[in-house]
Amino acid sequence: MALALFDLDNTLLADDSDYLWGCFLVDKGLVDQATYETANQRFYAEYKQGTLDIFEFLAFSLKPLTQYSREKLAALHAEFMQQLIRPVMTEKGMKQIRQHRDRGDITVIITASNRFVTGPIAEAFQVDDLIATDPEIVDGRYTGKVAGTPCFQKGKIIRLEQWLENTSHTLENSCFYSDSHNDISLLELVTTPIAVDPDEQLKAIALERGWEICSFR
Repeated sequence: MALALFDLDNTLLADDSDYLWGCFLVDKGLVDQATYETANQRFYAEYKQGTLDIFEFLAFSLKPLTQYSREKLAALHAEFMQQLIRPVMTEKGMKQIRQHRDRGDITVIITASNRFVTGPIAEAFQVDDLIATDPEIVDGRYTGKVAGTPCFQKGKIIRLEQWLENTSHTLENSCFYSDSHNDISLLELVTTPIAVDPDEQLKAIALERGWEICSFR
């Protein structure tokens, strides 16, 4: 069984789930609009530029989770899925996952976005597992802190290596689908790196190295 890894935001999704969650919170009036929109846009721009301070971003993005019960958050997320996520789930991405599953491959979404946001999305894509940034939970509530290593840039490699140690899987004949130059170090590790609707930096590297380039849009 080969391992098929998929980035989530702007790869399987035709948008960014973390950013959309922030927009959803603003639209619901659950956070201060001016403050949150400004910060959300800044962090998203820094992510695309490759300059994001992941710990600063997580302190910002996880804070709203501390203000509500797990039950309330689950209800909000269900609404978020219907309004903003399902419309941007790419048909081609879902088809690619199904093709890998039909071949007997193990399908895994590996994403920097946190598990609260991405867990139900991974379930909707029907992948075998999810590797994501884990928010800390104490006594049944989110603390606003991160548990373990954020699954971002080289942290994705650390988290993947931990996952491999706890499973029977290896990177032999593996593939990884991603849109972002933030994932170049992981793309270099797999057998078959695939650039999906790549940003300009990743596209240039993919062309230089002869990596496959495709679109899920």
